Amino acid sequence: MNLFAINMVLAFAWVALTGGLTLGGLTTGYLVGMAAMWLVRPLFPDTGVYFRRLYYWTRLIVMFVYELVVSSIPVVRDVLTPGQSSQPALIAVPITVTTDLQITLLANFISLTPGTLSLDVSGDRSTLYIHAMFGDDPDAIRAQIRDRFEVWVREATE
Repeated sequence: MNLFAINMVLAFAWVALTGGLTLGGLTTGYLVGMAAMWLVRPLFPDTGVYFRRLYYWTRLIVMFVYELVVSSIPVVRDVLTPGQSSQPALIAVPITVTTDLQITLLANFISLTPGTLSLDVSGDRSTLYIHAMFGDDPDAIRAQIRDRFEVWVREATE
């Protein structure tokens, strides 16, 4: 059985024992189940991989929320101030992620970040074409995608 499924079964068992199906109760049950799995990790050889992947997925989500907040500031500033300070550009970004899941996650994270939009992936899956609202420095945008988003996606999905 999948270790995540085991953790969810433990979370629902906790909810059943405490008698209240709430988000807080489910979260507490998940954390208690995770602690129980941590204690019996010598019995399950794949537990270390599970905890490492859980860490990387949590980091991916936290870093995405951070990028979401930080990238919203210039967009809001440009929308609320008179005139237009944005310099839109279409940018070709070479990518090193290879699987369908990795490319999809990268493209969606870029599209969900304010000021950028994924447009297309090249036929050989080595280039992602994006539209950037503030495209005055395409190399900086490429570096940010390569050094942040791509690394986080690759770590979470390997």
